[in-house]
Amino acid sequence: MKIISEANNSIYRHSLIALFTFFCGNLWAQTEKSKGDTLRSQTMNPVVITGTGTYRRANTSPVAVKVITAKELRDAQVTNLQDALTKLTTTVTAHTNGMGTFLNFNGVSDDYIVILENGKRVSGDDRWNRISMSHVKRIEIFSGAASALYGSDAIAGVINIITDDNKEPVSASSTTRVLNNGRMDEDIHIDVNQGKFSSQTAYTHHQADNWQVNRYQEFEEGDSKVLKLNGRPMSTGYHSHNISERLEWRFNDQWSVYLRASYYDYLTDRDRSATNFTQKKGKDDEGNTTYTYTPKQSYTYDIHHRSYTYGGGARWVPNARTHIYLDVYSDNFDSRYDYWQTAEKEAYDETRKRTHYVNETLRGIFRLADWNKLSAGAEFVQESLTSQSDHIDGRHTNTYNLFAQDEVKIVRGLECVVGVRYTQNDNFGAAFTPNVGLFYHIKGFRLRASYAGGYRTPTLSQLYATDQAKTASRYTLYNPDLKPEKNHFFNVNAEYSNSWVSLSVSAFMNKIRDMINYRTMTQAEIDADAHLTDIQAEGWKTLRQRDNIDRATLRGVSASVKFLLPYGLTLGGGYTFTDSEAKTQSLDTKTQQYVITKSPVDKSVKHVGNVMASWDKTWKQYHLNITLNGHMQSRRYSSTYGYADAIGQWDLMTRHTISLRHFTLEPGLGIENLFNQRDTSPWTSNYSTINPGRSYLVSLRMTY
Repeated sequence: MKIISEANNSIYRHSLIALFTFFCGNLWAQTEKSKGDTLRSQTMNPVVITGTGTYRRANTSPVAVKVITAKELRDAQVTNLQDALTKLTTTVTAHTNGMGTFLNFNGVSDDYIVILENGKRVSGDDRWNRISMSHVKRIEIFSGAASALYGSDAIAGVINIITDDNKEPVSASSTTRVLNNGRMDEDIHIDVNQGKFSSQTAYTHHQADNWQVNRYQEFEEGDSKVLKLNGRPMSTGYHSHNISERLEWRFNDQWSVYLRASYYDYLTDRDRSATNFTQKKGKDDEGNTTYTYTPKQSYTYDIHHRSYTYGGGARWVPNARTHIYLDVYSDNFDSRYDYWQTAEKEAYDETRKRTHYVNETLRGIFRLADWNKLSAGAEFVQESLTSQSDHIDGRHTNTYNLFAQDEVKIVRGLECVVGVRYTQNDNFGAAFTPNVGLFYHIKGFRLRASYAGGYRTPTLSQLYATDQAKTASRYTLYNPDLKPEKNHFFNVNAEYSNSWVSLSVSAFMNKIRDMINYRTMTQAEIDADAHLTDIQAEGWKTLRQRDNIDRATLRGVSASVKFLLPYGLTLGGGYTFTDSEAKTQSLDTKTQQYVITKSPVDKSVKHVGNVMASWDKTWKQYHLNITLNGHMQSRRYSSTYGYADAIGQWDLMTRHTISLRHFTLEPGLGIENLFNQRDTSPWTSNYSTINPGRSYLVSLRMTY
């Protein structure tokens, strides 16, 4: 039984109304005179760095980069990176299962995305939640393979969060946001700039209660279905704290050094009284089928994540044509099962995963001529993993990289980018990943075409972890012989912009090979190996191993438009179509032969669209912003559960800015999920959304 509380027709009706208003506004705007050239330039043509690793205006970047501005983030009242990406882009969608919430980027999972904060990689399971959004200057989104610049995992794209660099002698800000279901977000920032010294201190807190839209669990009894009331939540409560510090000394125009550190703590607040049912099928004395339902405690532990980072670096600018950067940092992540009590009533903790990531990079940017800019460097990466639950003790790997990228102006209006990375890994040997792009621009028109290769080294968990799923009677073996996943990414992009309109259309093809998935082992393989035979004798029905058995092809088209209109009106929207095909090797248990099956890529969504309308007005010391955001997506495919329903969500937010002599107050009021779209499917379903329904938001931002 799958029910969406409001019919899908309502979603599309509201969408059509918004789109009709959107296009009528566009036609009207063509007759109006443009104003605010400075603001328009910053909005339509921001500075970007992610595409090439060098600072360029978006309109002159040889690589297309999508930018979400600080104003768009504040107007949408988002406080975490997941909401920012899913509400304000069409290339990112979210899905939730029993293990948490995960993102999908251009049709593939977030395992193939590199997340950066000011150009530094963020690792660990909680990388999405460790970014403070109230101090973000912009989010840069690069779609496509980028391993030549950013190394492993950059198969689908790169997301770089650029934080604000306040130049005031002393400044402070506090942002608080409260919603239904116990959701609260708090961000505090204190910046100090005294001569050659600067300090940036940040603290972030997030929390939420457990909630469940449908408290029933569904079971099949022959041709009928039975519902049992249970208390296990759809969304698990949690609270988290994150504190960070950055110190910088600028000795002169040539030399500067910095130190940085952060600590993050996340703990679930699971309902200790929550129960769910297990079903047992049997026979009565007359041979009739019977069903017995046994309640059991849903949870026996909380999940506790902690991470800390530390590092530093230096910048040397001997002249206007040479910039040298040294960055060294370490990211350390720890995930534990915090058990409440064992069967013997003895509390204990178990390390689920402990990762250690070290990155040392030396790079330079050299302007060899007015028409030639070279970026080159060396990078060392060390990774290690310990896991008691997976029986892994201190496994590690080292990666050595050399990379270079050249930006060349061929003739007026025509540029090219050529880059390559050489990688030497302890486990996988050597690899080359190239990229090449052409960029032609004349007045407001820009055309780009590019090819890039990407790769992703298997994680230490994939190489060495075993897994025992007792409820499914399934045993997963490790495989140290895995190969890296690789891809070819092709992209073409066309853009046009002026002071009041920006249009962009892109088409891409992503061909990924040697994808890692689970391969069920044949009985012949098991019989030929004494170790496997012993494991099967313990009662495991299925033995499987991670292997490079899958490949995928994704093709898509993405379009976006933004209008800066007179009288403070901004209109925008986007649409992304993704057609995907995954080829998976699976075992026919009857014939003991492997067959190739075809399906959409797991968790992919074919159609995604968004619409935004924003209005700004200033009266002396008071500024008002009203923003409407709509996000719509078609059915999401799951290789395990089939399709989740289409869903749409609309948010209406207001932001009020009151400028005082030394302070700025910015209260906000809004409605999230305006039309109360919910997925009321029974527990354990493939949810299209875990949103609890219409929620009312109150926020307050104070700056000094």
